[in-house]
Amino acid sequence: MRYYRLPGGEPRSSADTLVVIDDDGTAYDLTSVSADLSSFRALARAANANDTSIDTVARNRLDDADRIEFDDADRNIRQPIVADEVWAAGVTYRISEEARKAESGKPEVYIDVYDSGRPELFMKATPSRTVGPWEDVGVRGDSEWDVPEPELGIVLHRGEVVGYTVGNDVSSRDIEGENPLFLPQAKVYDRCCAIGPCIASAETVGDPHDLSMSLSIRRDGETMYEESTTTREMATTCEELVSYLRRHNSLPETLVLLTGTALVPPESFTLTEGDEVIIDIDRIGRLVNGTVTV
Repeated sequence: MRYYRLPGGEPRSSADTLVVIDDDGTAYDLTSVSADLSSFRALARAANANDTSIDTVARNRLDDADRIEFDDADRNIRQPIVADEVWAAGVTYRISEEARKAESGKPEVYIDVYDSGRPELFMKATPSRTVGPWEDVGVRGDSEWDVPEPELGIVLHRGEVVGYTVGNDVSSRDIEGENPLFLPQAKVYDRCCAIGPCIASAETVGDPHDLSMSLSIRRDGETMYEESTTTREMATTCEELVSYLRRHNSLPETLVLLTGTALVPPESFTLTEGDEVIIDIDRIGRLVNGTVTV
């Protein structure tokens, strides 16, 4: 099943509406059953309290839920979950390792990471720095080489994997390339991350290492970059990334872990204000964002 967040409406008291798309493509308003099911976090809490899956909780309420018309291209769709933290992994694909070497004056550090048993993990964004579908991601005003990084996102609740989403880890490559110690400035700033359009349950996604992924960047109606890949190219598994994230690290209630990118625009390209970024991941959905200078 896939879970979307929409603005709430009268006469509800809840601020948001939780919409679920079942395996047949039928849309249901879960919040119509109970105002307590107004968010994905609330659904995950219910599943955790009953020691069951989010899909089981949702299926048990579908008979009482209102069927609705739903368009997954609706520009009112909000960020599916406001995660307490967003983390990210780097150099999990060979092309990412090659791109990091190309941008950096110290390429040996990326070779060491790619060949290491320990993955690169870093804090990517706080809630205030994360945007949802159709909102603008940001490029830094003091950077001259910026790229979107399409990534599969793992959604965790109380440390356990409950689903997957689409993420955009926007990066200032010239800042990071100048010195690896500048990574936080290259990665963490206003509107540096996008999440959406939904959360697909682990049951719906199945094998997260067998998903097609594509990136398209449009400028003034012209396609500037378009390419696709598959998560089969990941050198580090989702299970390994989650395992390292948990080590000696108390995780917040909800967290998204981005798993690295295999789609890197050429060195001649930089993301600019007004660009539209479209990321598609099989069995999850399409994340669309504009771009603004911050």
